[in-house]
Amino acid sequence: MNKTVGLKKERLIFGVFLLIFIVLLELVLHYLQLPAWPAFMVMIFFFEAHMDKSRAQQLIVGGVTGVACYVLTKQFVELTGPLLGVWMARLMFICLVVYAIVALGEILPLVFNNYAFMFFLVSGLAANAAGVTPAPLTWMLVTLVGGAVVIGGILAIGQLMARLATPQN
Repeated sequence: MNKTVGLKKERLIFGVFLLIFIVLLELVLHYLQLPAWPAFMVMIFFFEAHMDKSRAQQLIVGGVTGVACYVLTKQFVELTGPLLGVWMARLMFICLVVYAIVALGEILPLVFNNYAFMFFLVSGLAANAAGVTPAPLTWMLVTLVGGAVVIGGILAIGQLMARLATPQN
């Protein structure tokens, strides 16, 4: 059977509230001179997790872990680069991180998860972006605090939507 998917009023309203929230968060982060990307990565992954609040802790801790792995990569390369070469040292550490996520993911899923790997990857990209001074401690803080704010904001919008859908007596 062919189902036609149309625009739903609820999704349109949710989207407007979400855009207002995003703009406000972006303005606050810009005013504080903080990068927005870690908070918005949390938002993307929270939506990917179907807004399951039980996944929030894993998402945020994994994100902080990923940024920490970027810091450890730099230290590892500084220590072993002269012996192995920078490229090989970097590759070796990336392999160690991927292996830790795979090997320890079932034992410590809060820390070693796909979110950690994605934040690790994006931290490396952000650190190499033109005109950007790497600020991993700031990135971790924005992941932790900004990510919690994003998840809380999305859940609050969901509650607001539920109230708007409830008939008033």
